[in-house]
Amino acid sequence: QVQLVESGGGLVQAGGSLRLSCAASGRTFSRFGMGWFRQAPGKERTFVAAISWSGGSTYYADSVKDRFTISRDNAKNTVYLQMNSLKPEDTAVYYCAGARLARVVVAEYEYAYWGQGTQVTVSS
Repeated sequence: QVQLVESGGGLVQAGGSLRLSCAASGRTFSRFGMGWFRQAPGKERTFVAAISWSGGSTYYADSVKDRFTISRDNAKNTVYLQMNSLKPEDTAVYYCAGARLARVVVAEYEYAYWGQGTQVTVSS
């Protein structure tokens, strides 16, 4: 049905930047709220950022506020996560997810579609 594929991860030094992309195929983004989550080794998956289907509303975890920016281009069926001022504690596998709700969605259980993840490693 809906397939999400993340890209753009890699190894960066602390203070550096990366932009993650999440490309959708199969069914489109129509009225899907989108989010980014991350999972560090040995830890639970946690919320990072969310965006409404129109792009008009966003929400961020406190740990990434003022450093990360979520955006989307529905014409390209793509959602982005711009990550600046990266810290070693940002190291994780980053997942994009889609919810069949138009609004900003924070709760993990509301997301029905998930990508396979892309590794982000921040060195000190």
